[in-house]
Amino acid sequence: MRINKFLLSIAALAMLFISSCAPSMEEKTSEAINNVLNEFQAVGISAAVVKDGQIVYNESFGYKDWENKIPLSNDDIMRIASISKSFTATSLLQLVEKGIISLDDDVSDLIGFKIRNPHHPDTPITLRMVLSHTASIRDKEDYFTLDHLNPAVYGDCQESYFKYAPGEGYCYSNMGLNLAGTILEKVSGIRFDNYVKDSVINKLGLYGGHNIDSLDANRFALIYNRIDSQYVESKGAYKAANLDDYVMGYSAPKFSPTGGVKISAHDLAVYMMMHMNYGEYNGIRLISQENAKAMQTPVWMIKNKGEDQYGLCLKEFVDYIDDEKYNTPGNYPVGHTGGAYGLNSIMIWSPADGWGIVAMTNGYTSVKGKSFLKTLTNAIYNAAIKEEK
Repeated sequence: MRINKFLLSIAALAMLFISSCAPSMEEKTSEAINNVLNEFQAVGISAAVVKDGQIVYNESFGYKDWENKIPLSNDDIMRIASISKSFTATSLLQLVEKGIISLDDDVSDLIGFKIRNPHHPDTPITLRMVLSHTASIRDKEDYFTLDHLNPAVYGDCQESYFKYAPGEGYCYSNMGLNLAGTILEKVSGIRFDNYVKDSVINKLGLYGGHNIDSLDANRFALIYNRIDSQYVESKGAYKAANLDDYVMGYSAPKFSPTGGVKISAHDLAVYMMMHMNYGEYNGIRLISQENAKAMQTPVWMIKNKGEDQYGLCLKEFVDYIDDEKYNTPGNYPVGHTGGAYGLNSIMIWSPADGWGIVAMTNGYTSVKGKSFLKTLTNAIYNAAIKEEK
């Protein structure tokens, strides 16, 4: 009997020792991110993980300034590109809830000039179509001006539209979201950047915005493109908007409603938690539960290769996470990605299970046959979420 007790004590001590030596979730996640950083020779990576309504992990790796080897920190902010579209949609839904506009309004009435696909001149283009990329609006080389949609400048603007009818096809459109941001400015009477900063970013107690002149440049993580085996700073990522000729209700594309938000991974994770909780965070409600769910519900279901399962500036990720559970209808994760100037970003969460991941890089080197963003996201998922279940 004494021997049995002795053996049990030894076994318990052994288990305690093994447990104390096992790497923590934080250690496993940091190792996984470092492996991706090294594989893709990334400049820097910042990431945050959410579980059960809390940020359980937030770390940064590599550099905010490649030339001077200044380390990237959690307080640094980065341009997040197209994740910004959801900030624009969230802002517009606030106006919908006030009864100022409707998702089914003709955008011609909202912007103040006729916007029609010349191939279907009798079919109105609605705000819902614009936010879901089903408006048949086509990106021009320069989508930072509404001139390409304005008949007073380009006549029927035929080159700015696809031949399919509005609402009957899908094509991702940056021009469309710059139009949406201009509508926000036009109907609110508040300059676009100020509206989003005051009514979304500041309201959640976050630091960030579209207008670089309203932010501390010392906190910018410089963005880099890989050119001829060298990292070259992308000066355009933080280029100040020229406001000398700014026209309210027309010039909002200068702030890039389609991709201009600068924010940290931590604060983007807080913003994500608001959407995870269907419009509310820490007692602060930005939009109704109904409208938050509408953003996350696909308007367009995938019909052709390369299309997204897209809602109102948020999408369902199909076949993205390397876990069979999240690749079946009803369990798809939700969120958005971003890419521009050499940066890549992702905001992705599981409505079913309450986990979320935010990650961003300010420059990376391509690896043949592999997606940087998908590799990074799955590395974080496997280390911080899957192995912890």
